[in-house]
Amino acid sequence: MTALLTPRRRRGVEYLDDPATSAGVRERSLADVARSNHLLGGTRAVLSELRALLPLLNDSGTLLDVGTGLADIPMRARQLAASRGVRLDVYAVDGVEMLARRACGSLDAAVCADARRLPFADASVDVVTCSQVLHHFEESDIPRVLRELQRVARHAVVVSDLRRSWLAAAGFWLATWLLRFHPVTRHDGVVSVLRGFTARELASHVSASVQREARVRRRPGFRLTATWRPV
Repeated sequence: MTALLTPRRRRGVEYLDDPATSAGVRERSLADVARSNHLLGGTRAVLSELRALLPLLNDSGTLLDVGTGLADIPMRARQLAASRGVRLDVYAVDGVEMLARRACGSLDAAVCADARRLPFADASVDVVTCSQVLHHFEESDIPRVLRELQRVARHAVVVSDLRRSWLAAAGFWLATWLLRFHPVTRHDGVVSVLRGFTARELASHVSASVQREARVRRRPGFRLTATWRPV
């Protein structure tokens, strides 16, 4: 039954991956994504993993969020850390200059850069997070991204993404109508789900790319998290 509900991974085309998409449409759609993260489990998935990692940081630490979008998840991460008595300096990377500039206003710093070539030194950040970004890359680029995330992380890497399923695609499509999401969000969200991973696929990608065994967990809202410690 599970196999019947899991389609073959497909590439598809997302409007937000197109640099020609207007700033207005991009910002409106990403606002929908932030709402989706809050309501449908994306934020909760990352924070659940981060909560378990905070003891590694003592009373202060650093976090880098790769592919930050509107920076909604790293802002919540900083709030979570503060509630646990940890001062978290939060940085972000996004491949879209407009988004990196915007993140500078809410985080400690942000830079426009490619996730395959992060402009950070080895082991320079305590925790690196990457939420709903990995599925945007071609299969051949996924190892490069995972190796870069591990290279700059000192204590842990948290990758969160979508669990591929016909049920997830149909559920998201329905939710976008109920939540009055933009048509671009509706289209890209369904494509994203069909570009997502199974738990076994995500674990295999990490193992093959960085020679580490990730703790992969299924999360509510058809989310997956993969967390591992660098060598």
